Amino acid sequence: MSQPLTDFITRARRLFVLTGAGCSTASGIPDYRDTDGQWKRTPPVTYQAFMAEPATRQRYWARSLVGWPRFGHAVPNGTHHALAALEASGKLEVLLTQNVDVLHQRAGSANVIDLHGRLDRVRCMGCEQRSGREELQQRLMAANPGWDALEAGIAPDGDADLETDFSAFNVPDCLHCGGLLKPDVVFFGENVPRERVAAVHDHLQRADAVLVVGSSLMVYSGFRFVQAAAKAGLPVAALNRGRTRADELLAFKDERDCAEALAPWLGATSMIL
Repeated sequence: MSQPLTDFITRARRLFVLTGAGCSTASGIPDYRDTDGQWKRTPPVTYQAFMAEPATRQRYWARSLVGWPRFGHAVPNGTHHALAALEASGKLEVLLTQNVDVLHQRAGSANVIDLHGRLDRVRCMGCEQRSGREELQQRLMAANPGWDALEAGIAPDGDADLETDFSAFNVPDCLHCGGLLKPDVVFFGENVPRERVAAVHDHLQRADAVLVVGSSLMVYSGFRFVQAAAKAGLPVAALNRGRTRADELLAFKDERDCAEALAPWLGATSMIL
């Protein structure tokens, strides 16, 4: 076990953990950026384009139809289970995740804030009704026979790397009001709800250390909390391969695989009580 990471976790009594896409790569969900923090693929669709352009919604939901089965059935890996064990030991103040895959909850973590929402839910932008993504999957397949048979690689947002003519794709409306349906996640260009941000800051004020796991922090919505922690004098460390936006703020960085680095904490919570 890496001594700096061991010491950091051991000293903390109210550890604030912030996780990113690197936590879920071992579960088969690709990450967004390379070790230098640059995009590996075309950046995700923006909120403005999704809301304003029917063609963007057709492309998004067609790719989501193909990618959802693999994304929705992904299972937690060692990183998720180790963080759940840390929570069970009473070590964590909160687990803030930038991911939308709900794998932390599936691993047993209970005190989780989904900063960017959850992809297993769908939101109506008209009546605000929430519904399950699996329910919408059935409607998408019924409205677009044969699309589920298309082959494409999975992409980070639960969609697929599919390029074809999307103009004939049928996008279902809300069953309650006929409104526009959107994944219940924060798209690029969209703001994180204020009450969610306020809840994160409340937890940050009660924390005594911050550990970033599997995130380059290139997205400001997550990076700002690390900035706030450093400004408040909290020690900040990162478990992440490659450059992060917060490198100059870190006490140290462990560049091992997340699951490998956290594996000793599985079933060894007596070490940290």
